[in-house]
Amino acid sequence: MHISEILTPERILCNIDTNSKKGALQELSRLLANTSQTLTCTEIFDCLNARERLGSTGLGNGIAIPHGRLKHADKPVAAFLKLKSGVDYDALDQQPVDLLFALLVPEGSTKQHLQILARLAEMFCNDSLLNHLRLESSAHGIYTLLTS
Repeated sequence: MHISEILTPERILCNIDTNSKKGALQELSRLLANTSQTLTCTEIFDCLNARERLGSTGLGNGIAIPHGRLKHADKPVAAFLKLKSGVDYDALDQQPVDLLFALLVPEGSTKQHLQILARLAEMFCNDSLLNHLRLESSAHGIYTLLTS
C-alpha cells in the first residue's frame, strides 16, 4: 500500500505546540475524526491511548507511530503531526518525539496493519527523510516528502 492511499494533506499539521504525549494523541485524534463520517475523536483517542498503554510506539530518532484497529473503520487512514518541539513519549531511545504518524485500520485487518507498520518503520529509518520533514513547514510539503 502506498502512503498516498491512507494520508491526505488535510490530515497533516505542522508546528503544533503541545507539551505532552496525551496532547499529541488528542491532536491526531481530532485530525482523523475531522475527515471521517464513522469515527469519533473520543473513540480514536481511546484506541491510540490503549495501544500506548501496551508499550510506547516511540521508535526513537524523534519518531512515533501511534496506531490501532477500530471496529467502525472501513479502510486504513493516517494522519501526521509535526510538533514545534519534542515531547516525552517514553520512546525506546528515551529521546523526545517531534514527528508522529498515526495509523488506524479496520479491526479485522491484522495482516494489512502489520504490513503498513513495517513500511512506515522502514521509511522512518531514513535520516535524510527525517531531516527534510523537520525542515519542511507546510502540510503539502510534508505530504510530498511522505508520498514520494
